[in-house]
Amino acid sequence: MQHRKHDATARTTAHGTEGAHRRHDGQDRTNSDTRSGQRVRPGAHARARDSRRARHRSLRRDVPATVGLLVDDQDFAAMRRYPTFAFDDHPDYLRHAEGLLKALSAQGGHTTVALFDPEEFADYCRETGLDPDSSASRSRYTAEVASTGATVAYTGQPLDELVPLLLNRTARQTTWEYATSLLADLGTCSDCGEDTGRSAFDRASRLLIDLLDGAGPGTHHLVCSVPAEKGRQLLAVLHATHAADAPAVLDPSEAAEFATVLAVGIALDTPGGVVLRTSTAEAPDRLHGWRLHGGRLVALTEAEVFSAYCTDADTGEPLSPEPGVEYRAGFGLGDAHP
Repeated sequence: MQHRKHDATARTTAHGTEGAHRRHDGQDRTNSDTRSGQRVRPGAHARARDSRRARHRSLRRDVPATVGLLVDDQDFAAMRRYPTFAFDDHPDYLRHAEGLLKALSAQGGHTTVALFDPEEFADYCRETGLDPDSSASRSRYTAEVASTGATVAYTGQPLDELVPLLLNRTARQTTWEYATSLLADLGTCSDCGEDTGRSAFDRASRLLIDLLDGAGPGTHHLVCSVPAEKGRQLLAVLHATHAADAPAVLDPSEAAEFATVLAVGIALDTPGGVVLRTSTAEAPDRLHGWRLHGGRLVALTEAEVFSAYCTDADTGEPLSPEPGVEYRAGFGLGDAHP
């Protein structure tokens, strides 16, 4: 008996599992089917394999994914100069990109979309010493953009809804970064010794609180427009809801962007302005307006608000008043006077 057992072991060692070569012999009975001297029951290997796959899928759901998207024909054409970029038709590329987003979403993880800018990608590769004609380089750039730039969460929306949202988010991010850099470069006031940019931002934040408090209950839409250097126009938009018995609710990012753009107008003493539209149930929308002067918001008269809204900015021609809207003078703000 001992000799026969030794022979079976030798055959297994020399030829692998004997059942793998002699399928007609039935289930393999060698010690490769045992673990710690115990025989593995039929189906145990399959169950273990399925368990490993289930754990792998569970772990994959915890890993976020980011897709860098080329949203227009010009950007797409710029990427075609790289041989490793596999696409030569933009609509076909967008169809594949949407298919990828759907597949990632089906796995149950969190997926975000970032704007892929070929010019910034080329600069990134030069600065980091990466080969731009490489999938790995494109992946690293996309991860960098996602960590520092604007992204949009993919929730199954079609691309014709996602792309405008992504462009808007990117424009907001660019405006905020530019406005922040302008404030940072202003330095210290020679008269008072204060940080000029910080002082202007603090004043803008107080003005924003005064605007929302003065607007009262309702849903508010505020727009701040400020000219900056080299003919550039900075624009910030803020949405807020204000219940009668509670503070206004607003997005902190939008609030920071709005205050930063307004602070640029205050610090640079530019002729910008703010408009406010308030909507309440069963009442006409109310429109108010202010202009920046001397670093402060000065209320427009009712006639000035009407003229601002009912004049074509490009041609100067009059426009018809919007139905169901009341044009009102701006109200006084706490920081209206020194």
